[in-house]
Amino acid sequence: MGDLLLVRHGATAWSLSGQHTSWTDLPLTDEGRTQAREVAPLLRSERIGTVFVSPLKRARETADLAGLARLYDVRVDADLSEWDYGAYEGVTTAEIHRTRPDWFLFTDGVAPGPPEHPGESPEEVGARADRMLAKVRAAAADTEDSVALVAHGHFLRVLTARWLGLPPSGGAFFQLGTGTVSRLGTEHGRPVVAGWNVRAAS
Repeated sequence: MGDLLLVRHGATAWSLSGQHTSWTDLPLTDEGRTQAREVAPLLRSERIGTVFVSPLKRARETADLAGLARLYDVRVDADLSEWDYGAYEGVTTAEIHRTRPDWFLFTDGVAPGPPEHPGESPEEVGARADRMLAKVRAAAADTEDSVALVAHGHFLRVLTARWLGLPPSGGAFFQLGTGTVSRLGTEHGRPVVAGWNVRAAS
């Protein structure tokens, strides 16, 4: 297969405020829509065979504004949803640290939430990332086309760790901004990060 292109959705009100956002289906802000449009030239020269997108509005809107929905057959896949933050949905890290000063998402996971959103452990998110990577490899089998994923910051960081053979907690090393494109590839048959947090030139 070709490279794996990771597109993090554009900014939302909660990504700007630092509130953890998983199932809350926020739209992009004006800035986020601008970021999404600026993704288009970053992908224009890519030979993309398949696009997978999270079902959440902010990801689908990003795929649309970046031109992916117009150019490709986009597959919506729930495995690309953001980390289920359970009881920490809508809560900032600073607020969590008031009662759990040593808390760290990538090692500690989240506090349990309501039955419909109980929260996920790092290992559960890692298993979901592994499922997604299996789908990517199946979609790109016997082709040199790249695959694009339009999704969310923490999930894509865990997926990157799993691509590299690291545990899910390894996602902590890969800070990922809104409205960016990153590239996972191989060198001499070994997985690598070939580009990270790329934005359109200002």
